[in-house]
Amino acid sequence: MPISGSIVGRRRGAVVFASAVFCSTALSVAYPAPADVPFPSAPAPPLDWQPCAEGPEFDCAVAKVPLDYLDPGRRTIELAVVRRKATGPGRRAGTLFFNPGGPGGPGTVQMPQNYESFPREVRERFDIVSWDPRGVGNSTAVNCFTSTKEAAAWRAGKPAGLPVGEQQRSAWIAAYADLGRRCEQRDPELLRHVSTADTARDLDQLRQAVGDPQLTYLGISYGTFLGATYANLFPGKVRAMVLDSNVDPQAWTNHDSDAEPRLTPFLRLGSDLGAAATLDQFLTLCGSAPTARCAFSAGGAKATRDKFDELMRRLRQHPVGDWTYGRTVGDVVSALYVVHPGWTDLAGRLQDLWQGRLPEPAAPSPAPPVPVPVPVPYTGDEQAGAILCSDSPTPRDPGVYHALEEAAALHAGDAGRFWAWAAEPCATWPVVAANRYRGPWNEPTAHPVLVVGTTYDPATPYAGAQAMVKELASARLLTNHGYGHTALLNPSACVREYESRYFLDGTLPPAGMTCQPDVPPFPAAKPRGGIATGGGGTAGTIS
Repeated sequence: MPISGSIVGRRRGAVVFASAVFCSTALSVAYPAPADVPFPSAPAPPLDWQPCAEGPEFDCAVAKVPLDYLDPGRRTIELAVVRRKATGPGRRAGTLFFNPGGPGGPGTVQMPQNYESFPREVRERFDIVSWDPRGVGNSTAVNCFTSTKEAAAWRAGKPAGLPVGEQQRSAWIAAYADLGRRCEQRDPELLRHVSTADTARDLDQLRQAVGDPQLTYLGISYGTFLGATYANLFPGKVRAMVLDSNVDPQAWTNHDSDAEPRLTPFLRLGSDLGAAATLDQFLTLCGSAPTARCAFSAGGAKATRDKFDELMRRLRQHPVGDWTYGRTVGDVVSALYVVHPGWTDLAGRLQDLWQGRLPEPAAPSPAPPVPVPVPVPYTGDEQAGAILCSDSPTPRDPGVYHALEEAAALHAGDAGRFWAWAAEPCATWPVVAANRYRGPWNEPTAHPVLVVGTTYDPATPYAGAQAMVKELASARLLTNHGYGHTALLNPSACVREYESRYFLDGTLPPAGMTCQPDVPPFPAAKPRGGIATGGGGTAGTIS
């Protein structure tokens, strides 16, 4: 889900959900092929698994797939793939494919980073496989700069987080228009073939390559839209599919309308409202805690909300070093994604800013960082933008975004301003995907889908999970009464238990089942040094 220009997570395990993504000048717009055009079959790519150079517990491979599935015999591209074999000897049940979201999340990096977050039984019984989607990371990637130095210079030339004032708005719009021009000059053909539907076809190629007759899949954040697309392109191939923190497919595709959209993808999804509601919970719970547990607490919920509003007013007029209002709002929204330690760290940064000092660098993790078994790739703004902008309709006039910002701020405050600008780069992106999929979403699947929704999600609000269940032909909703973006990164033993049962034998949770996170925000320490969990993480309750 989103941050400072694109919400590629800065901390270990953070999720990407295209935020202030990317765009450029409206040059040549390509139009998608008709939905009824038949796609010829392509042979499954061979996977020559070898131990990854930097992580022998993982295996790496490269898959070659067609750039254009309508013309599979012409150009091919490469997909970087990573695998961790099932750990239970003699008990392997198949392969679980994982997409970490984004769009633009590099699975070869994020799956190893988050491997321990998968349920133990799933790790024992399934090979877990992920990949960098086409256009991303170590795969054939959209890269619009000749060097990392050039990319860094481009990033430094635009406002952080969101633009404030006419001068910054002009600079923002010009920067993303320039990015689009650069991208079209580098590889315009690739830009037309990085849609979600293209990636869904890649996923089916990988399924065939590992020899599974049907797909077992976990998609989080944007990965839920990828899963829904796969389920409707290949409904008979769905063995088990968990969609965690859901994108409303109708909102993403603008309800399959060819009319110019009035709102951006994120405003249609309600990301602004979800972030505002989650921020309100953060401030309420912080205010209910002593400063020893939440540094920004003002001794009460209202007082803490008032303190936050006053800080935002201050930063508009007087930034603290390079911590501008725009950068701070972007940081706040992104920090809401992962509750532990994200919310505690955020409170500390806000208190530093309140006291007029630069926030201290994040403390080193008490545990060594998870080794990444592959070279950490370049994942610039243009990679998430290429997918979002070609896939999801966005207003094409950059001049309307200030009005969208003001309208969003009326009902979602500072978070509304952030999400209003998050997709502005798409206003000037040069292409539309050649083969995107826009529905229908109710093709009967071979097996039902499990949909997980978190009640306070700052990027894909709970309403998205409700919409996904309504759209799919057969799906069951599991409600996580918690906070943050995805249950995978905000652990709940209850959610893990139901996911494990479902992946292993297809058993769905009872209708109406709810779960809670293992540890609430700003927990009180137990007398002997333990953490009070609130007792909600180990069993579901009927709502």
